Amino acid sequence: MANEWANQGLDLHLDTGPGAPRGTVRARLMDALREAVGSGRLAPGTRLPSSRQLAADLGLARNTVADAYAELTAEGWLTARQGSGTRVAARTAPVPRKASRPERAAGLPLHDLRSGSPDLTAFPRAAWLKAARQAVEQAPASAFGWPGTGREELRAALAEYLARVRGVRADPGRILVTAGFTEGLRQLLPRLRERGVRTVAVESYGLWVHWGILRAAGMRVVVLPFDADGTVPLPPPGTHAVLLTPSHQFPTGGALLPERRAALVDWARAHDGLILEDDYDGEFRYDRQPVGALQGLDPERVVHLGTTSKSLATGLRLGWAVLPAALATGSLAPHAEWGGTTWGPGVVDQLTFAAFLRSGAYDRHVRAMRLRYRRRRDALVAAVTARAPEVGVSGIAAGLHAVLRLPPGTEPVVLRAATWERLALTGLGQFRHPDAELPPEDALVVGYATPPEHSWPSALEALCRVLP
Repeated sequence: MANEWANQGLDLHLDTGPGAPRGTVRARLMDALREAVGSGRLAPGTRLPSSRQLAADLGLARNTVADAYAELTAEGWLTARQGSGTRVAARTAPVPRKASRPERAAGLPLHDLRSGSPDLTAFPRAAWLKAARQAVEQAPASAFGWPGTGREELRAALAEYLARVRGVRADPGRILVTAGFTEGLRQLLPRLRERGVRTVAVESYGLWVHWGILRAAGMRVVVLPFDADGTVPLPPPGTHAVLLTPSHQFPTGGALLPERRAALVDWARAHDGLILEDDYDGEFRYDRQPVGALQGLDPERVVHLGTTSKSLATGLRLGWAVLPAALATGSLAPHAEWGGTTWGPGVVDQLTFAAFLRSGAYDRHVRAMRLRYRRRRDALVAAVTARAPEVGVSGIAAGLHAVLRLPPGTEPVVLRAATWERLALTGLGQFRHPDAELPPEDALVVGYATPPEHSWPSALEALCRVLP
């Protein structure tokens, strides 16, 4: 029986970088399809996705895909029949060739289960275009000038949204629009130094890029303790600020306990300290209502940082920082050290996102993605429980990733097996701070949001094949 595309789950990878072959997008798409059919990766009789679906998955115009299908059908690679869709032609049997494991491992990953990205094929294009048109038509000419530290339309829309959804007490005048979390952190550092911040405590698990940014700015980085309940809010003596992910710890997946949230705010008050709250995955909680932002406990001690990288798309580069009064001086004027540059997103994107928020489209999109990701996480837990009972899924039911606890000593073996399966995976050890006092632990950080919807089942199957 012919395999359906959804069951095969094959991704079509197009090399469009600087080293890609010359030719139009359509020509490159046709070459990729010919290679997939000729090598046997697409077996005879395999039904291809509709031109609309493949165009959405690859970010191409539908006509481009339709034209490629039509030309390949004329060449005999594909067949197209009413009611049967487009399929690989039966006469294009794969040419026998010598296969080797090194050859297989050298290819691009067929499935990407690394954390850090949402399902980009789910980006709400129609709603975003509608918001963009409305924003550009209604914006005064002055709106297209230098954006400063954020368009007032977006700061007002963010203040309303964050107060309503995350419990953030936000004055539009204290919101700094940033190009994502990383650039927002860079932009905050001169303000922190002016306030006397020299030592920042970070979590035992996190992203090395954030630690590197702090050190590059001349900050001393120390590590918070970590136990079975997660991060312990006991900053070492001499700490001036704490950077952490209280709503959904990255990558271990827990939420900061209520008593520890209160203890951390008490520390900030007693030591004139600051808390840098990375609201990582704050909107994606599946077993209950999301916990409110830590900033709501004390807006003058907490800097609340958020981004659309997980809710919409990483490439938008849209983020924000809600500042205490002590950091929001001078109407958020650009710091002299940056040479007048705010490192913020473009005006049109800001105006579009403001309209997107005000219309309710952002709420609707987040609700839809919350349902999709919850189903994926449920499927992951069920599959791992059934296929690999020695592997445990840890962390709260939230976010875009889960941690799979492996039997001792098996993490390197699993990662090597994933390479042969052309499955992109990351071990927990990559996110461990080198100064953290923790026992070694074997685990995987699995990003279940990244694969397109049609390839998620086969990505999950590939994952199960490499587990102990």
